[in-house]
Amino acid sequence: MWQQESAISSQDDKLGGRNLDSILRIPVTIQVVLGSATMPVANLMKLGRGAIVPLDHRVGEPVDVVVNGRIIARGEVVVVEDDNSRFGISLTEIVGPPSNDLNG
Repeated sequence: MWQQESAISSQDDKLGGRNLDSILRIPVTIQVVLGSATMPVANLMKLGRGAIVPLDHRVGEPVDVVVNGRIIARGEVVVVEDDNSRFGISLTEIVGPPSNDLNG
Protein backbone atom coordinates (compact mmCIF):
# COMPACT_ATOMS: atom_id res chain seq x y z
CA MET A 1 0.00 0.00 0.00
CA TRP A 2 2.81 2.46 0.88
CA GLN A 3 4.63 1.85 -2.43
CA GLN A 4 1.48 2.60 -4.39
CA GLU A 5 0.87 5.86 -2.47
CA SER A 6 4.51 6.86 -2.92
CA ALA A 7 4.29 6.33 -6.67
CA ILE A 8 1.14 8.44 -6.86
CA SER A 9 2.65 11.36 -4.91
CA SER A 10 5.80 11.22 -7.05
CA GLN A 11 3.60 11.42 -10.18
CA ASP A 12 1.82 14.45 -8.71
CA ASP A 13 5.21 16.14 -8.16
CA LYS A 14 6.18 15.52 -11.79
CA LEU A 15 2.95 17.10 -13.06
CA GLY A 16 3.66 20.33 -11.20
CA GLY A 17 6.21 22.84 -12.41
CA ARG A 18 8.33 22.36 -15.51
CA ASN A 19 7.15 18.86 -16.45
CA LEU A 20 3.64 20.25 -16.91
CA ASP A 21 5.13 22.96 -19.15
CA SER A 22 6.57 20.30 -21.48
CA ILE A 23 3.15 18.65 -21.75
CA LEU A 24 1.44 21.96 -22.47
CA ARG A 25 3.83 22.55 -25.40
CA ILE A 26 2.86 19.35 -27.24
CA PRO A 27 1.29 20.33 -30.57
CA VAL A 28 -2.08 18.84 -31.48
CA THR A 29 -3.96 18.99 -34.76
CA ILE A 30 -7.34 20.67 -34.64
CA GLN A 31 -9.89 19.92 -37.33
CA VAL A 32 -13.11 21.78 -38.00
CA VAL A 33 -15.75 19.57 -39.55
CA LEU A 34 -18.02 21.54 -41.85
CA GLY A 35 -20.02 18.44 -42.74
CA SER A 36 -19.80 15.15 -44.55
CA ALA A 37 -21.30 13.41 -47.54
CA THR A 38 -21.69 9.83 -48.73
CA MET A 39 -21.58 8.89 -52.39
CA PRO A 40 -20.75 5.90 -54.55
CA VAL A 41 -17.23 5.70 -55.94
CA ALA A 42 -18.64 6.09 -59.47
CA ASN A 43 -20.02 9.55 -58.56
CA LEU A 44 -16.77 10.47 -56.82
CA MET A 45 -14.83 9.66 -59.98
CA LYS A 46 -17.08 12.01 -61.99
CA LEU A 47 -16.28 15.04 -59.81
CA GLY A 48 -14.32 17.80 -61.45
CA ARG A 49 -13.46 21.44 -61.03
CA GLY A 50 -16.52 23.44 -60.00
CA ALA A 51 -18.47 20.39 -58.80
CA ILE A 52 -20.56 20.93 -55.68
CA VAL A 53 -20.75 18.22 -53.02
CA PRO A 54 -23.74 18.80 -50.72
CA LEU A 55 -22.84 18.30 -47.06
CA ASP A 56 -25.09 17.16 -44.23
CA HIS A 57 -24.71 20.46 -42.31
CA ARG A 58 -26.77 23.52 -43.21
CA VAL A 59 -25.66 27.16 -43.26
CA GLY A 60 -25.80 28.58 -39.74
CA GLU A 61 -25.53 25.22 -37.98
CA PRO A 62 -22.60 24.89 -35.58
CA VAL A 63 -19.50 23.09 -36.85
CA ASP A 64 -17.61 20.52 -34.78
CA VAL A 65 -14.08 21.23 -33.50
CA VAL A 66 -12.19 17.92 -33.30
CA VAL A 67 -8.87 17.15 -31.57
CA ASN A 68 -7.37 13.67 -31.92
CA GLY A 69 -10.65 12.34 -33.27
CA ARG A 70 -12.74 13.65 -30.37
CA ILE A 71 -15.23 16.52 -30.54
CA ILE A 72 -14.13 19.09 -27.96
CA ALA A 73 -16.22 22.09 -28.99
CA ARG A 74 -18.72 23.53 -31.43
CA GLY A 75 -18.64 26.91 -33.07
CA GLU A 76 -19.57 29.22 -35.90
CA VAL A 77 -17.47 29.91 -38.98
CA VAL A 78 -16.26 33.53 -39.09
CA VAL A 79 -14.04 35.60 -41.36
CA VAL A 80 -10.70 36.51 -39.76
CA GLU A 81 -10.65 40.29 -39.24
CA ASP A 82 -7.02 40.84 -40.27
CA ASP A 83 -7.26 38.78 -43.48
CA ASN A 84 -10.61 38.54 -45.26
CA SER A 85 -9.35 35.58 -47.29
CA ARG A 86 -9.17 33.33 -44.20
CA PHE A 87 -11.79 31.73 -42.00
CA GLY A 88 -11.78 31.02 -38.28
CA ILE A 89 -14.10 29.55 -35.68
CA SER A 90 -15.92 31.40 -32.93
CA LEU A 91 -16.48 28.81 -30.19
CA THR A 92 -20.04 28.67 -28.92
CA GLU A 93 -19.95 25.47 -26.85
CA ILE A 94 -17.28 23.43 -25.07
CA VAL A 95 -18.18 19.73 -25.15
CA GLY A 96 -17.48 17.72 -22.01
CA PRO A 97 -16.24 14.13 -22.01
CA PRO A 98 -18.80 11.44 -22.80
CA SER A 99 -20.44 10.10 -19.63
CA ASN A 100 -18.99 6.61 -20.22
CA ASP A 101 -15.42 7.89 -20.85
CA LEU A 102 -14.39 9.76 -17.72
CA ASN A 103 -10.72 8.63 -17.86
CA GLY A 104 -10.05 10.11 -21.33
